[in-house]
Amino acid sequence: MKLARLLGITMLLLGRRRVGAQELSERFEVSVRTIYRDLEALNAAGVPVVSYPGLDGGYEILKTFQIDRQYLSMDELRSMLIALKGVQAAWSEQQLGRLLDKVSALLNRSETGVERESGAGQVVLELNPWRCGEREKRMLGQLEQALEHCRSIRMAYTDWEGKESEREIEPIGLVLRDMVWYLYGFCRLRQDYRTFRLNRIQRLEPLEERFERHSMTIQELDRRWEADGEPQIELRLLFHPSVRTRVRDDYPAQAIRQREDGWLEVDCAPYGGYWMYSRLLSYGPCVKIVWPPEAALELRRMAQGIVELYAD
Repeated sequence: MKLARLLGITMLLLGRRRVGAQELSERFEVSVRTIYRDLEALNAAGVPVVSYPGLDGGYEILKTFQIDRQYLSMDELRSMLIALKGVQAAWSEQQLGRLLDKVSALLNRSETGVERESGAGQVVLELNPWRCGEREKRMLGQLEQALEHCRSIRMAYTDWEGKESEREIEPIGLVLRDMVWYLYGFCRLRQDYRTFRLNRIQRLEPLEERFERHSMTIQELDRRWEADGEPQIELRLLFHPSVRTRVRDDYPAQAIRQREDGWLEVDCAPYGGYWMYSRLLSYGPCVKIVWPPEAALELRRMAQGIVELYAD
């Protein structure tokens, strides 16, 4: 434990200009007196820790002291740092903070100061969904613990149709997909594997009960659900010029062709089901299904239902 703390202090001091004893004490959850002993031990081991008195005082490591980065280049370390900061934004985990300190410390000490600060925010990888708050972060932490220790959970869940149910789940994994967190797990209520959107979990209760870790993986479940899913449809769509920007956001450039009259023709990769039609309905009168005719009839039926809703 002490060795891990000494390494952590070294990495933190390498990555920061100056750190006070109180901050070190709080970060490593030991007394200030223990921090003083640790700093003395580092000096005795050949790590040149220097103390500075006063309001801006603290401890730092001489700039001439470096730790070999071994096989990682500067660009690779910067890319790793960007990725870790993006994960930290979505996942409130103390270990990630320590890992960030260590990766930051491996960057060359000569990059400190103006040069380092000027490039610090040029690239941001933000994995935190717009509406993700402290509740979601707390839930992610609880699920991470359940996954690590093979503990089941109890939750109140609302499905996409608005139906509420109580579930006991044996967690398998967590996936961030399209800015939405999903829990993969074995549902004891359905006696089968299921996915659950975290934002639909109304209440989460970790249980003490342990379960035997499942051999089923997230990748295997994805393949199974793709094979068992709804029939997929290849679409040809026609979009009004007024929604050109949104079409380019929603569909790959190679699938879009602009006609002489300004309308956009789009050939879509196979997909189907409720989400396909809900996306097309969101375009209102600015989209038309050219092919296949049965998909056009289904979209027309849905639109007619909306018209009848407002008939009175």
